[in-house]
Amino acid sequence: MTINWGALLLVAGVSLAVTVIVVALVAFAMVGFSARESGPQSALSPAAGTAVGYACLAVVTLIVLFGLGIVAKDVLAHLFG
Repeated sequence: MTINWGALLLVAGVSLAVTVIVVALVAFAMVGFSARESGPQSALSPAAGTAVGYACLAVVTLIVLFGLGIVAKDVLAHLFG
């Protein structure tokens, strides 16, 4: 049994990058939603903050669904193919 180190490093790198992107998008969504709170330090209007929050969460949802679709396709191909 041999290990394909190139493929392993590629998967690890993509996993790390996607994790960082998802965490950053959720953090930006939280910042956007926090603009709805009344405070003098808010750089966004409440409407813009809400829009940014929902947009970031929509992108995160698409990323997660894409990953689940890849896994489901492979599992179904293994089971029925």
